[in-house]
Amino acid sequence: MKITPSTETAQPSNGFGHSIAQWQHPHGFSKQNADGEKNTRYVLYLTVITMVAEIVAGTIYGSMALLADGWHMGTHAAAFMITLFAYSYARKHANDPAFAFGTGKVSVLGGYTSAIALGLVALIMLIESGMRLINPENIHFNEAIFVALIGLSVNVLSMFLLKDHHSHDHGHSHGNSHGHSLHQVHDKHEHTAHKDNHCCDGLEHHAADHDHDHDHDHDHDHDHDHDHDNHSHNHAHGHSHGHSGHDHNLRAAYFHVLADALTSVLAIAALLFGKYMGLTWLDPIMGIVGAIIISRWSWGLIQQTSPILLDGGVNVALQRKVRETIEAVPDHQVADLHIWRVSADHHAIMASIVSHSPKEASYFNQLLSQFPELSHITIELHTCRQGECVAKEA
Repeated sequence: MKITPSTETAQPSNGFGHSIAQWQHPHGFSKQNADGEKNTRYVLYLTVITMVAEIVAGTIYGSMALLADGWHMGTHAAAFMITLFAYSYARKHANDPAFAFGTGKVSVLGGYTSAIALGLVALIMLIESGMRLINPENIHFNEAIFVALIGLSVNVLSMFLLKDHHSHDHGHSHGNSHGHSLHQVHDKHEHTAHKDNHCCDGLEHHAADHDHDHDHDHDHDHDHDHDHDNHSHNHAHGHSHGHSGHDHNLRAAYFHVLADALTSVLAIAALLFGKYMGLTWLDPIMGIVGAIIISRWSWGLIQQTSPILLDGGVNVALQRKVRETIEAVPDHQVADLHIWRVSADHHAIMASIVSHSPKEASYFNQLLSQFPELSHITIELHTCRQGECVAKEA
């Protein structure tokens, strides 16, 4: 995955004369699938050419079968245009500050929209097949089989182009640290990118840490120890591995082609049985079977994408493991924990940790680097001034 760095010029922080560039990072979690976008464009061209050819031929020769399949191809062409638009929009707005965590969910939205379109295609197929089952029509078998074979050939080629190959991307690491000591008195600390200002009874806000982990990984740890007359910064780079998951946008386009291929196969089978065995009722029955299968694919894709768009579908197992990992450190408890997806395969985490003697925030960044799913980490530390700090029962 390619992460495009921000082109904005860093400004001095709080008038102390040092650059804050080391704490500023891009939030590009979108999956730049150049091959997928290119192949989708090829499939769109192939689909449009076939669509135009079938509509023209159907008009000239008076074939309803050719005309129907031509307009059916048009629905898939529209779906591929949605896929390409999602790729283009995500790329153009990758560094748009209006998107808090980048455009990682644009491809997921494209997949969701295409899944809705796929469901509508299944509904139309179901209605049309039901009408033909009630009122059978005269079928021109040879012509219909020829059209189905053309459609199947185009779909097989398109499936080959859109096949979503799984890949694993591993990041690189850099190790160094930077320290700055500013002998100033501060009543409040403001982080340029994030501002944490908490006031809790019995708790002292100790540190805030923000970690950004991309395919070329940069784990940035900021530990701000607020002493009355000393203000220090510790900046460390850690090591982690990124994982690249499914491209829901490309997956939706692939399902459109797969659905059309299935329709062609079922149609050919029904037409052959109808031509040679007189079982003409199999044609609408196969249409109903195809509609049911396609609707299941559509629903499955909707179930995959909608939780990501709504920050739902929390990975309970991951959340439990993260909490257990943090609380395995003696005298450290998790007061608040949020994990959500910022793209199909990137997670963000915000954790508030309470302790009598909190460790540095960089310690927890390093501790959580064992979870490759976590690409954006924010750690908040509080000092418990009471005799015993007990976690609230759920």
